[in-house]
Amino acid sequence: MKFRSWISNSSSSITIADDHHPIPTPKGPESYDASNFSVNSSPSLFSQETNSSLSSLQSNLSLLTLPSVPSLQNLSPGTLNLAISARCLNSLNPRNAHVTFLTMHNNLLYAASSNEVNVFELINFTLIDTFNDKDSSSGSIKSVAFVNGKIFTAHQDCKIRVWKLTHVKKHKLIATLPTLEDRLRRFVFPSSYTNVRRHKKKMWIEHHDAVSGLAVNDHLMCSVSWDRCLKIWSGSNLHCTESIRAHDDAVNAVVVGKDGTIFTGSADKRIRVWGKEKRSKIGLIATLEKHKSAINALALSCDGSVLFSGSCDRSILVWEREDSANYMVITGALRGHTKAILCLINVSDLLFSGSADRTVRIWTRENNQGQYCCLTVLDGHRSPVRSLVAKPETGGSDGGVKLFSGSFDGEIKVWQIVVSSSSGSPLMS
Repeated sequence: MKFRSWISNSSSSITIADDHHPIPTPKGPESYDASNFSVNSSPSLFSQETNSSLSSLQSNLSLLTLPSVPSLQNLSPGTLNLAISARCLNSLNPRNAHVTFLTMHNNLLYAASSNEVNVFELINFTLIDTFNDKDSSSGSIKSVAFVNGKIFTAHQDCKIRVWKLTHVKKHKLIATLPTLEDRLRRFVFPSSYTNVRRHKKKMWIEHHDAVSGLAVNDHLMCSVSWDRCLKIWSGSNLHCTESIRAHDDAVNAVVVGKDGTIFTGSADKRIRVWGKEKRSKIGLIATLEKHKSAINALALSCDGSVLFSGSCDRSILVWEREDSANYMVITGALRGHTKAILCLINVSDLLFSGSADRTVRIWTRENNQGQYCCLTVLDGHRSPVRSLVAKPETGGSDGGVKLFSGSFDGEIKVWQIVVSSSSGSPLMS
């Protein structure tokens, strides 16, 4: 049993569960707080009474505050002798559709909106290409990743599409995963098939629900899906090498550490840690449990020793590496958002969180005591903040970080963030 999404692929209308997906519980970021969607809203398929019930359920989910987990944000910028400057440099509106994912590669910004990806030059924010815009049947794009010079996009229609950038900076479709070659070499073997529901089988190399996330390590790519599975793909021959039933509910987030350790977060409220650990195939290392509702986002510290998880319970939980059977232990929670956490990224010593409360919060850690400080809150979006991407600024006298925030209102905001000591010298030059 499962409920696909309360938001349709191409608009803000509500999708009714079918016979195979009847559970009315929010799965991922796209299904959270439909009342916040105010841009291009189409008529709801539910009655006003049903909408009210959904709003009440979502509000109750958002009020789970994990009182048993201690708060870590006991410091202020003044205590740390820090000053922060945050200003909005620009606002991009590529299309009148929800921004579902942002990422950067080779001085280009990739912004997924509904079923298309818009590509901007980072220097002057010029839109240079839009691809997959002709294929509305693919559904919304959930994630974008880069392996071996190829661009991978994860789609609502259960597929992963592979693109290459031409010499004229246009994107050309070169494959769809699983590839035809991968299918043909397996289709005659009964072991290649698995039951996805009663009287229906699919090849184990296929996802059978929306592909919700992609993550990359070296020449391998991981994909996760609302079908509860984690799959591993070769970046060279594009074959699926492993498929794991990872969770008991939809998988919403995946990150990979530099050592190849994989972390998955799910609507089943659990984080699972995966790795080989002297095995030939990937296996379960640990299960981390503390959230009280669906997990929407994961982020790793630069050295991989700290994991951050964001959920519909409004809290960001902080997990630290420990050489024990549990692999990681919870050290506390970061609180302040008033609605679900939808996205997290870590850049240098800064953690950025985006929420359904329409704000972005910037956090930093005092290393000696393990305490955190919320440096500032960025507002200005009119709808939930669905995706974040940032990069340290290497040029100029100010240093700092350039941050991009994408919202369900279709807007991408460009921020310049500079954190400096009390003496005025930048800390991230």
